[in-house]
Amino acid sequence: MPFDLKKEYKEYYLPKKKPEIVTIPKANFLAIQGEGNPNEEGGAYQQALNLLYAVAYTLKMSYKTDYQIDGFVQYVVPPLEGFWWQENVKGVDYSNKESFHWISVIRLPDFISKQDFDWAIETASKKKKLDCSSVQFLTLEEGLCVQIMHIGSFDEEPASVALMDAYLAENGYENDLSDTRMHHEIYLSDPRRCAPEKQKTVIRHPIRKKFA
Repeated sequence: MPFDLKKEYKEYYLPKKKPEIVTIPKANFLAIQGEGNPNEEGGAYQQALNLLYAVAYTLKMSYKTDYQIDGFVQYVVPPLEGFWWQENVKGVDYSNKESFHWISVIRLPDFISKQDFDWAIETASKKKKLDCSSVQFLTLEEGLCVQIMHIGSFDEEPASVALMDAYLAENGYENDLSDTRMHHEIYLSDPRRCAPEKQKTVIRHPIRKKFA
């Protein structure tokens, strides 16, 4: 059975529908950065995801090529994730999607190296006839965070964020959102195939202990 990060690391991908505090370790990702409304048909966000998945599936299917990745085991491509921010906005303003900046990421299994990534960029660009050079190899350690499983549309996320904020206040923590620690979402449902009210999205915010 293929290795599945969601099942191996349930504490990071399958939180409860109530806030919880978690420490996220260092991991490597495929990443691509841009700005604009993610819902724009054929816009920058959708184009970026095409590049991201082209590289992700090139790595996943590498075992069928002449290129061999050391320690490779067959695996399920992890879910899409996104870091979101807006200039001069604390948190997220869901009513102004045009001002979004985003970094879309897909986590890499630990056995995939920067060398393997470089091979995948070159291979995907040639095979798919795409310029995948904007996809980056990103190492990230989120550290101390609060997270929750949000059920519903993206526009209803403020209700879940409010639950997280209340939980932090009750337990002596506060948000630590900054230029380097951002609003984070993990998409466990495909919005093209799932009714909005049933969508599952992990919402994660960086936090710190609150000192009086």
